[in-house]
Amino acid sequence: MAISYMRLRGFLYKELLQIKRDPSSLLLGIVMPVFLLLIFGYGVSLEPTNVPVALVLDESSPEVKELQARFALSPYFAPLSVRSMPQAVEYMETGVVDCIVHVRSNFSSLIANGQEAPVQLILDGIDANKARIIDGYIQNTIGLWAERAAAVSGTSFMPLVVVEPRIWFNAAANSTYSLVPGLLTLIMTMIGTLLTALVIAREWERGTMEALFSTPIKIDEILLGKLLPYFALGMVGMGLSITLGVFLFHVPLRGSLTVLVSLGSVFLLASLGLGLFISAVSRVQFVAAMASVLAGFLPAFFLSGLMFDLKSTPIVIQYVSKIVPAKYFVTISQTLFLAGTLWDVLLPAGLILIVMSIVLLGVARKKIGRRLPQ
Repeated sequence: MAISYMRLRGFLYKELLQIKRDPSSLLLGIVMPVFLLLIFGYGVSLEPTNVPVALVLDESSPEVKELQARFALSPYFAPLSVRSMPQAVEYMETGVVDCIVHVRSNFSSLIANGQEAPVQLILDGIDANKARIIDGYIQNTIGLWAERAAAVSGTSFMPLVVVEPRIWFNAAANSTYSLVPGLLTLIMTMIGTLLTALVIAREWERGTMEALFSTPIKIDEILLGKLLPYFALGMVGMGLSITLGVFLFHVPLRGSLTVLVSLGSVFLLASLGLGLFISAVSRVQFVAAMASVLAGFLPAFFLSGLMFDLKSTPIVIQYVSKIVPAKYFVTISQTLFLAGTLWDVLLPAGLILIVMSIVLLGVARKKIGRRLPQ
């Protein structure tokens, strides 16, 4: 049956009034994106800084003092001079420091004789990823000191292997550049899934959905009336996120803004379809909220590749992540922001999102349609 645009217009007006009168919708759709961006942009970093380091220096030669100064001047370390190894170990065990750097008493004499002068490094391995990063920081600091010492003494510094790294797309290795584009996924998931499920579940609780049964409104008009206002709200949230990411956090947008908005709208439709399905299954706001978190937010956070590389996870988790729409939009947003409009990456992810949005919206329509007139 054809859609009545008069009924649809009246239903849309009713939804807009409901959004206007319900501050929670505006908070989730507009205030939350700004809040999350500020928290993740300023408060979350995958590169540790001001790492507490215990320096155990068994001699006070000029070489050792220069090495100590390297640690003191680095923004990555907060060095703490310790007199003995037992005291440093105690600091490590009690969590005062994250690592120990031990320079032995014969350090300068070994260097003067042209021999290797080892430096002992002990790391707290509870957080393995953090330990690896700190290990790289310390090796780089000592390597720069060794090059400087060789240049001052007039000797040659020839390591056995020289690595010249080249980091593509994010030369500064700034985690904010990858977090902010990925945060678009979390924001749109929350708006599309949580907000849609909550507002419809609220209508079931208040009995206003049952009032629709006595009206001539049809299933497609219901779906459009529910989708369009929250689709617009989600696009506003996306626009705010892009604007803040580019102008506040200076994340480069190397790809096409039009492509980002277009594929973002497809992902938003998939999130809205999931929210509508949850609302059709659950009529209680608390249950709808929990289902939205379990089915929408948590997979978007942990199974999208936003926080860690999915290739390092078990093969079962990698297969499960393939049914999570957020995984594909994280790839799309990070590619468009940092690499550019690479169709070899964007096209497969975009096609999968289109299929997912059609399936989720179709399932939601079928579930809601069992209770409403056709």
